[in-house]
Amino acid sequence: MTPGHFDDLVDRILEDLPDWVLDEVDNLVVVVEEEPTPEQDPTGNGLLGLYEGVNKAERGDYWGAMPDRITIFRGPHLRLGLSRTALKAEVRTTVLHELAHHLGIDDDRLHELGWD
Repeated sequence: MTPGHFDDLVDRILEDLPDWVLDEVDNLVVVVEEEPTPEQDPTGNGLLGLYEGVNKAERGDYWGAMPDRITIFRGPHLRLGLSRTALKAEVRTTVLHELAHHLGIDDDRLHELGWD
């Protein structure tokens, strides 16, 4: 999948989110990068996505803060060797997982929900 097609896929996933999710998103930017940096993925395990910021559940006086950031990594997704359909589903899962972190849902709760 070309970089442009991957970017379009992430954009479509975001555009298709239900209104109640979009209404909860606040001060967030979503970007696509080719690979995580060593600082982002120190174990080199092929990080698929990363949320950086202060999730909504922990915000106090948050006015004027820089946007939170979700990064979706193209290279690690492609190296999974999935079919096109399965790759789209995996990218969607990654986007939703990182959005859940933005909304204040931690990894334990994501696991309980089956979203990990």
